[in-house]
Formats: sequence, C-alpha cells, structure tokens
Amino acid sequence: MDVWLESVPDYSGAVIRARRLEKRYGDKRVLRGVGFELPRGGFLVVTGPNGSGKTTLLRLCAGLAVPTAGELDVRLDRGRVGYLAHEPLVYRELTALENLDLYGRLYRVPERRERIGMLLERFGLWDARHEQAGSYSRGMLQRLALCRALLHDPDLLLLDEPYSGLDDDGAVLLDRELQEGHGRIAVALATHDPARVERFASARLALA
Repeated sequence: MDVWLESVPDYSGAVIRARRLEKRYGDKRVLRGVGFELPRGGFLVVTGPNGSGKTTLLRLCAGLAVPTAGELDVRLDRGRVGYLAHEPLVYRELTALENLDLYGRLYRVPERRERIGMLLERFGLWDARHEQAGSYSRGMLQRLALCRALLHDPDLLLLDEPYSGLDDDGAVLLDRELQEGHGRIAVALATHDPARVERFASARLALA
C-alpha cells in the first residue's frame, strides 16, 4: 500500500492515526501495512481498484470492524462520526422524515426538526419527505443517506463512493456540502473518480 501525504495546515492534531494496519477475513488478506494520519479539517482521498480494501478501511475507521493487526486510533467519540456506506442504509418502509427523525433521536440532535427540514430542503427531498424511502430512486436514496450522515453535524465524515447513484444536480449538492465543510470537518472519502474531489484533497491514500 502506498500513501502520499501533502503538507497541510495545522488542524490541531490528528483525528485518525493508522500504523501498519492489517485486516483479514479468514485466509483472505484485505489490507496490509496501511498507515496514514488525518488531521482535524483534513481531507483524505482513498483510491484503488475493486477489492483493494477501500470499504474495509472506512468500516474500520467507523468502528464497524476490528483490525487484525496494527494500530488504529480514532480520536473522536463515535457519536461525532458520520458514515456513508456503499449502500444507503436507510429503512425503506419508513418515510424520509421518519428515517431522519429516528436517527436524530438516536444521536440526540438539538433542534432536530429544524435540522432535518434544512437538510431535506438542501438535498431536494422536502417535497418527497412523506414518501416511503422504498419508493425512492437510487439517486434519491443516496441523497437521503447523505442527509443521515450529516444530520448530527459530525466532526469526521467517512464517505464510501458518495457520488454513486447521484445525478448531476445531486453531485453538485454534494460538492457544495464538501466545500462548505472544507477545513472544518475531517473527511475520508473513497472513490473511483479522484479528479472529482481533487480540489479538496489534503492527502491521498492509494490501495492496491
């Protein structure tokens, strides 16, 4: 595994530190020797072919899996982490409003209803807020999943192929969110299209 770290501003310490990170599933080694630091407000772009371990790395950082070997230090409470998986991970039998209200209660989001309304408006889902998520298109589901990941105003965003399924308008909305959070929210983003987020990147991690 290779990592290229550019010089970045001092963001008052690392949010994530990984050293010689390894992950195996049985006899299959998915990650080996991965090391990087993500400072507060930094933006790490993770690239690599299918099967290189991008999703596994983000799951480790989200606390959803445990490393087989090496060191991984995520210096935030899990409640301050927003995670967008490769799949939307929303309850399809619930409406968009019900989905976000459920997560808002779990995260104890202050002024929950106002925050939910603002995100639904920003991502163009307000008019469809009372529709079941199961009736949404793939792009609408991705927008809803992004609302969920951003709902509690996290200090760290872990985004697994966040542009997947988004139409041009949805991609522009995500660009805007990343721009507004740049330098304030730490982001680790896995993608097959690094050129899309090149302007945000403070570091790059290439998995092979």
